[in-house]
Amino acid sequence: MFIFHGGSGVAPEMHAPEAMQAHMQKWFAWVEKLRKEGRYLGGEPLLPTGKMISGKQKIVTDGPFAEGKELVGGFFIIEAKDINEATEMAKECPDFIYDGKVQVRPVQKM
Repeated sequence: MFIFHGGSGVAPEMHAPEAMQAHMQKWFAWVEKLRKEGRYLGGEPLLPTGKMISGKQKIVTDGPFAEGKELVGGFFIIEAKDINEATEMAKECPDFIYDGKVQVRPVQKM
């Protein structure tokens, strides 16, 4: 699983519609490449809103929950032989030019 943090959603230059569209084309191309390789199993962007329930008291707070650079923006489920191969695949993420981060996590199949 790739979990995307920060990146283009917080980059000031991404507020122009033309810049956003051009950057999204890079994402579409990356997803298409992963699909053609049979590696992309699914994924979704996440909205910056939501609720967090925490602690013994089950306190509910509204999102977003962290400063923009740490905000989880979405996820992909991919097929890789191991975490090292997945890590190499993640290096193609388009958001690195905007200081984005990709957390690579193995998913235990049930």
